[in-house]
Amino acid sequence: MLRLVYPLLVFFLLLFTWVIFSGKFDAFHLGLGALSSLIVTVISQDLLFADRAKSLKERFSEAGRFFSYSLWLLWQIVLANVHVFKLAMTKAGEEEMSPRLVKVKLKLKSDFARFVFANSITLTPGTITILIKGNECLVHAISEAVEADLLSGEMERRVAEVFEPEVAS
Repeated sequence: MLRLVYPLLVFFLLLFTWVIFSGKFDAFHLGLGALSSLIVTVISQDLLFADRAKSLKERFSEAGRFFSYSLWLLWQIVLANVHVFKLAMTKAGEEEMSPRLVKVKLKLKSDFARFVFANSITLTPGTITILIKGNECLVHAISEAVEADLLSGEMERRVAEVFEPEVAS
């Protein structure tokens, strides 16, 4: 019975998200949303709830930490946009621009935490995650300043605080 609870929960969360974002309530769109939610649930439900030992309280705590992380990430995206704008629009920025590939050693243990970290990097202007292999991440950085931010480990530490608090401490 418990084996069905998690996939059903994932399905309904995805369907709810579909309905909210689509704003369409006719049979065609609801059916398409249900079909899409079912396919995604079948393919990836283990990714969302890989650790089924966590209690509901722990999950809500994790969701709160993720919300806090999302606000921090949004601010980092704003700062990165300003930096990339400076690189593109000023003579000093043009001289500072020096694209490079950077290897980042990861301390994150779970695949989901690595997934969030890699996507956070890619969402931040001036960086793109190219590859995650084992405990290394290959990232394209647009400048030395971006590389320094990346290697500081701040983003990885914050992701660890959300998903692996025992590792982050």
